[in-house]
Amino acid sequence: MIQEKLMKTLPVETPAANIEADAIVVGMHTDEAMGPAMSELDVAMGGVLSRLAAKEEFSRKTADLTRLLSPPGLRTDQLVVVGLGHRDALDAATMFRSAGAAAKLLAGKPRRRVAFCFDVPWSEEVAEAAVCGAAVGVQGQDLYRAERKLHPFGEMVWRGVPPGPLATGAVLGECLNTTRRLVNEPPSVMTPVRFAEEATRLARECGLEVEVWDQSRLKDERCGALLAVARGSSHPPRMVILRHNGGRAGQAPLALVGKGVTFDSGGLSLKPTDAMKTMKCDMAGAATVLGTLMAAARLHLPQNVVGYAGLVENMVSGDAYKLGDVLTARNGTTIEVLNTDAEGRLVLADVLSVAVDQGAGRLIDVATLTGACVVALGTDVAGLMTNQQPWCDELIEAARVCGESVWQLPMFPEFGEQIQSDIADIKNSTEGRWGGTITAAKFLERFVGDRAWIHVDVAGPSFAEKPKAWLDAGATGALVRTLVQVIRRMP
Repeated sequence: MIQEKLMKTLPVETPAANIEADAIVVGMHTDEAMGPAMSELDVAMGGVLSRLAAKEEFSRKTADLTRLLSPPGLRTDQLVVVGLGHRDALDAATMFRSAGAAAKLLAGKPRRRVAFCFDVPWSEEVAEAAVCGAAVGVQGQDLYRAERKLHPFGEMVWRGVPPGPLATGAVLGECLNTTRRLVNEPPSVMTPVRFAEEATRLARECGLEVEVWDQSRLKDERCGALLAVARGSSHPPRMVILRHNGGRAGQAPLALVGKGVTFDSGGLSLKPTDAMKTMKCDMAGAATVLGTLMAAARLHLPQNVVGYAGLVENMVSGDAYKLGDVLTARNGTTIEVLNTDAEGRLVLADVLSVAVDQGAGRLIDVATLTGACVVALGTDVAGLMTNQQPWCDELIEAARVCGESVWQLPMFPEFGEQIQSDIADIKNSTEGRWGGTITAAKFLERFVGDRAWIHVDVAGPSFAEKPKAWLDAGATGALVRTLVQVIRRMP
């Protein structure tokens, strides 16, 4: 992992040509000539960079890379020029991707020291995003390869980045990478029990309070919907509760609720092979909640936040729950089961009920809930649904600041009519394919009471089947930064 102590800052007055490093990274905008750092390097190199720039040898599109080996006159083995797009459009998303792309390129080999010399206005958001992006770029999904494809650097040096955002960005990068690691673990390793053990260890390291409910406690708490999903597996379920008490005593906490289906076979509504290959990522919501709570604790945020992770494995056995079953959720709602592959909403139903009963002021649930959301919004955008618009607007603004992509979907009453059952209060699946993301959200709405609530469907952005220039394939850690920003903005 990237540790804070491995991140160093240099004064902006430090001559770039005097920096000793295995590699130096600079940026170029599409609408400007070379900035001060690149101009300094150009002088030391005898005008090589200006001649290449005149011949348009540098791509200046966001996250595009040009590498120069053995640059003359410099104390480095290579110089990487990364495109930053138009200067007026510079934002956190640009810096996250650009710094991440440069770091990922250089992480192809072990490096002792890499220096970043970007000539940009270092606002807190931009600086954090750049540092976080670089930390994420050097971490891969190759947890079990004998020879890793990506190698974290011994040290990252940032010219001109203030110490505060540098440290914060490093923490965010480490917490985001923890989320990614948990999701990238094989499902035979990251079982509900193992996730609970990892969450307990990490919580204690960060100073979070942690409580784990085993199967017996879940039965005592009447979590009938969650327990039904877990019945088909030999791995028992768990619920993890994490508490960050950073606010004043008596302040109603924000509750973050994560879906933690550590593997989803679909149950008796069995998924086809191709759809099952990446179902280790179905616990990304729970991992996102854990990463966010870790960041809140390590950044000492002055708010009260409680994280809930409902952890099950959805498998097939003689005891698996069946189509036609009627379940009784924790809040007394009866649910007709028409699709055992619509299991995430059953897990979340009981976990949301616990959060409400424990005094949550406001709620956000995070889940890889529906393939319909990917159909609607693609693989890079999270879907939002809410019962209170001002609360949702806060999350949308937080995502904008962080440069993460979200889009709100409607919650019209008629979608709720589609989940009405003839033999129970509601059913867990509708008859057609249409509006599946929204009908799933209307299902969850039945379990949040009068609390302000946002449902975040991260089925698309939480897991990348192909690598990006700035990020390896696999788990992405999407929305961790946005949720941390939401907490920061709370009174």
